[in-house]
Amino acid sequence: MERNYDLEKRKYVIGGAVIVIVLIFLIRLLSLQIMSEDYKKNADSNAFLKKIQYPSRGVIYDRNDKLLVYNQAAYDITVIMKEITELDTMDLCQTLKISSEFLRKKFRDMKDRRLNPGYSPYTNQVFLTQLSAEDCGVFQEKMFKFPGFYIQRRTIRQYTYNAGAHILGDIAEVSKSDMEKDEYYIPGDFIGKLGVERSYEKQLRGEKGIEILLRDARGRIQGNYMDGKFDKAPVAGKNLRLSLDIELQELGERLLEGKIGSIVAIEPSTGEVLCLVSSPTYDPRKMVGRNRGKNHLILARDPWKPLLNRAIMGTYPPGSTFKTSQALTFLQEGIITTQTSYPCFGGFNFRGLHVGCHGHPSPLSLIPALATSCNGYFCWGLYYMIGARKKYGTVQKAMNTWRDYMVSMGFGYPLGIDLPGEKRGFIPNASVYDKAYRGSWNGLTIISISIGQGEVTLTPLQIANLGATIANRGYFITPHVVKEVEGEPLDTLYTRKRYTMVDRSHYEEVVQGMRSAVLGGTCRGANLPDIEVCGKTGTAQNRGKDHSAFMGFAPMKDPKIAIAVYVENGGFGAVYGVPIGRLMIEKYLKGKLSPEDEVMATEIQNRRIDYGIHER
Repeated sequence: MERNYDLEKRKYVIGGAVIVIVLIFLIRLLSLQIMSEDYKKNADSNAFLKKIQYPSRGVIYDRNDKLLVYNQAAYDITVIMKEITELDTMDLCQTLKISSEFLRKKFRDMKDRRLNPGYSPYTNQVFLTQLSAEDCGVFQEKMFKFPGFYIQRRTIRQYTYNAGAHILGDIAEVSKSDMEKDEYYIPGDFIGKLGVERSYEKQLRGEKGIEILLRDARGRIQGNYMDGKFDKAPVAGKNLRLSLDIELQELGERLLEGKIGSIVAIEPSTGEVLCLVSSPTYDPRKMVGRNRGKNHLILARDPWKPLLNRAIMGTYPPGSTFKTSQALTFLQEGIITTQTSYPCFGGFNFRGLHVGCHGHPSPLSLIPALATSCNGYFCWGLYYMIGARKKYGTVQKAMNTWRDYMVSMGFGYPLGIDLPGEKRGFIPNASVYDKAYRGSWNGLTIISISIGQGEVTLTPLQIANLGATIANRGYFITPHVVKEVEGEPLDTLYTRKRYTMVDRSHYEEVVQGMRSAVLGGTCRGANLPDIEVCGKTGTAQNRGKDHSAFMGFAPMKDPKIAIAVYVENGGFGAVYGVPIGRLMIEKYLKGKLSPEDEVMATEIQNRRIDYGIHER
């Protein structure tokens, strides 16, 4: 009998097709059960409800253990989209005090994977955040009418004092970029945005916990899965103790009312920041809860720029406070001695160049030159340093030597304070002037930098740090606002001494000059009868009215506080800088102001400077 080969071929084809189909089903089943995240979420969600347990954020105290920032209960509303059935949107909107447009947009944005990459209809999504206990109670009574909606207990920040906003900072809902940088965060989480809330976010936030609840076939909660065997308790964030003295901070903010400027005070021996005032400021309690976004927008549009932390972000000509750094450099380089005298007849006059100065005896040696804030003296010092060809060879090498001294004193680069946004200021080097003057320049060309003008700019923090360095006779510790982090040591950056290029003996000579300035020079208004205050005024030239500055420390022999005051358009240093510096030093060292100085503080507080800004 002849075999039918066509039939045999058909048998193999059918058999192969069956095998291929079986393999496809097996692969698909495998991918669904093992590889597909959607299937896993779907399967898990049928049996479990995983609830994140948010930790309490660490609280914040001042150096005297006064509570500054704490937590208050608040509530989020979350939703599992797959569980929503026959939603009465009007009733939901009325209960939660939201509009129907808001509801639709919220659902739309929630499902948009570009805006919400972690979206799944089977998992909890944040719907509303930071409801008060009262609003949450109203919703809870009616929650049975809104299947798929849940309440998540959270906390919001509260502030004890209306002070220190730029230091404390605030928290806000995470952005997409926040979540991309750190997978710890999911939509609806909160993160520090400014101040220590941002720079110490990882210490403050703690660790999330999780609670796994078992559901029946109808989705009803039956209790904890395996009696909570796989639950994880949240770990509270670490508490912070700041170096801030909140009473000193309050006084500083009071004295700068109606003015644009900054006050920075540092404990020289530790680098701890005692106050860091930026004016205008704002009430930190406005940056809390569901109104934060609206209030932040108002502050951002304010022409006075209250969100700008001028203490670390404002860059200004330091004026005559800078002369102390010039004296130290000239002494160390052998350009002058304490006996060196220079003429000053109404200022610096040489080869047709004139830099003005106020009236005082002439010629002067170093200590009286510091006491009277003589411009001529320091102009001559820089002129001879930059022109010392035998010592340096070229003006470029002399200039870069000068620059190296300035950098060693903490200028030209961020100091490294533990707050976000610190600016570096500007210290020029030889290449700056080579580019500007095509290589043809000398000491006369750049003479204004010797008196803290021209291209030189510093932050108020850097000026205060100069005071701390002089108080320490030649070193500083990087300024920082956090004194202690619960359970962990401070970064060594905030405990290590940073020495300048100048010998201690020369600092002693500059200290004598600063003490003379308070006893009988330009800082007489800073003199306190029972405290040896050392100071230096600054009057920084401005296109409009000059800026008023003061830099000093006290006591002279055992310094406890170094301070910088800077008031924009405040006029001479003695007008605002000196009296404000005196009051701040007295408050910190004595704990209170004398009755006479309390009157002075009120008088300064009530003064207003017209900046031509009227929209505030």
